[in-house]
Formats: sequence, structure tokens, C-alpha cells
Amino acid sequence: MTILSSYQIQTSTPYPLCFPSLSRQPNNSKPIFALRKSPRPIHSCSLTAKSQHTHHSKPQSSRTQDDGIPIDDVKTIARFKSRHNYIRVLEVSRRADHPFAGSRLLLLDGPGNIHSISFLFKSLTNTYFDVFATLPPILPPGPVAILGFGAGSAARSILELYPQVTIHGWELDPSVISVGREYFGLSKLEKEYPDRLFIYIGDALKASSRDGFSGILVDLFSRGSLIPELQDPNTWGMLRRCLRKGGRVMVNVGGSCVEAEDSRRDGRVVMEETLKAMSQVFGRKLFVLSLGNREEDSSLALTGPLPDLDAWRKALPRSLVGYVDMWRPFSS
Repeated sequence: MTILSSYQIQTSTPYPLCFPSLSRQPNNSKPIFALRKSPRPIHSCSLTAKSQHTHHSKPQSSRTQDDGIPIDDVKTIARFKSRHNYIRVLEVSRRADHPFAGSRLLLLDGPGNIHSISFLFKSLTNTYFDVFATLPPILPPGPVAILGFGAGSAARSILELYPQVTIHGWELDPSVISVGREYFGLSKLEKEYPDRLFIYIGDALKASSRDGFSGILVDLFSRGSLIPELQDPNTWGMLRRCLRKGGRVMVNVGGSCVEAEDSRRDGRVVMEETLKAMSQVFGRKLFVLSLGNREEDSSLALTGPLPDLDAWRKALPRSLVGYVDMWRPFSS
């Protein structure tokens, strides 16, 4: 299949996905996925649920995200503009020869970065959301905050894997939560875990807990880029003060795969500025995990001293163990 007839998916929860334009239709009509005359491919950054590279500890398919998804295997099931986002929900056919086969994808902003992914019969996604799911075993007891909740991809896997964890999630756009409830199983998740999942609409950087959080997951993108506040050391100082003793922060810092609406917000530069700001607060207790092995990469950051790797591996399901050895000390 040629590039003109396939989609290459990047995950930037930010994960970004660069999708061809979607034609506007009356509210009651069926959405149509329309190609521009010369569309750009949707690059598959192996993970950011806003833009990044997917890591597979074991090959699961002869194809990768970079191979693209044929147009006939992608269906648009929702598309509209909210106050904060251009929202699209795509469904990938189960027949597709692609790691995202059988999934639903939440795309936000103009470039179409993926902010959530959901499969019908599994919670793990082979994306950076799975890296987020490795955090609870290295945290002290206490609630975990998700800043940039999206449609709940990270929350779903954590709630299913760790019965002791309570999640407090913040999302700025109420329409994103509504889409999560309608198309991504979030309503079911809330009913299944009423005492362990709490969702708040508002500014994630104002999140708080009386006794502090044991861990904070940060996945904050706007207009296709990490929000500017994350390049400010003061933001990281504030977040560190929200942690309990021994608490940690894990961050989707994006990378060159992230495509911003503002071309001046280069994904790699913004990632580097964000890591430098974090290092001013966390010093040598900052580690980076790179997803992908090409120039179009994406990364995550982790604060705190390096955990006992053997104990960490033993606390994880086999499908997540491979991420443990991918962390490297940050060097500016």
C-alpha cells in the first residue's frame, strides 16, 4: 500500500499523529474521512499517547506502526471541536495488520496527536501508557495522580494491575472525559472502581491531596506540544512538594515525533528544555527512557533514586518487565 492510502500512526497520547483533514458534515450525518490531495503520512512515533514510539519487548507482528494502516481499516466515529480541542475518535479494524488493530484512538489538536488508546479485551497497549503502568511498584503507599487524564488509558491498566492503588485524575477539557465515557469504557471503569478512581475537571497543575501523592504521572500537552509550564523549574518544584516522602514523578516528555500546531515548538527542543528544567529540581535523581531507536523518538522521565531493579522486575507482569532496564541517567 502506498503512503497515500495508508496512515502511519504516532502516539503522543501525545501520545503525534498527523492525520489527513476530516471533512465537516452536519451534526446528524455520518462522518467522512476525506483525504487531502497530497496528505502527509501519520508518522508512527513509537510512543508519546501524545506522540511517541511503541516498544515491544517481544515482536508481536511483522508490521509496525511505521508501516501504516490502510484507509479502509480506519473509521471515524466522532469528530467535533470543543472549547479546548479538535477531538476525533478513530476505530481501527480488527482485520488490520497492525499493532493497533481492534483499537480506538483519541486524537486531539490540529496535527492529530493520539492522547488515548483502548482495546476491547486488553488494557495494555504496547505504547508509553504501559511504561506509566510500571510506576506503582516503586512508590510508597498512597494515591497516584494523573495530570492529563485523557480518556483513561493509563488509569485502566493501573487499576487492573494494582488492587491497592487509588487514582486521582485531572483533565482540563470536560469534552475529553465525555468522549472517554462514551467511546473508551471510562463509565464502566468508574462503576467498577468507585472507591479507587476519582476524576476532576480543571487545571492539572492545581492538583492537590491533603497528605500528598505517592506518585504523579504527567501527560500534559496542548496544541500538539508539551505545555510551556513544564519548561519552568518552578513547576517541577511545585510538583515535588505535592509528593509524599519517597514519592516519584513519571513524565511523558515527548520528542521529535511530537508535531505542534506552532511550528516554532519543535518537539525535540521542547523535550530537552523540559528535561533541563526537571534536572534543576531533581538533580541527579532523574532518569530518561527512550522509546524507539530512530531520530523520530519520544521519551519518558522518572524522578527519584534508581530503584532496586530486581525487586521492580519481580513486581511487574512479564509483559512490562522489559521497560525496567531501559532507564538511563539524564545528562544535559
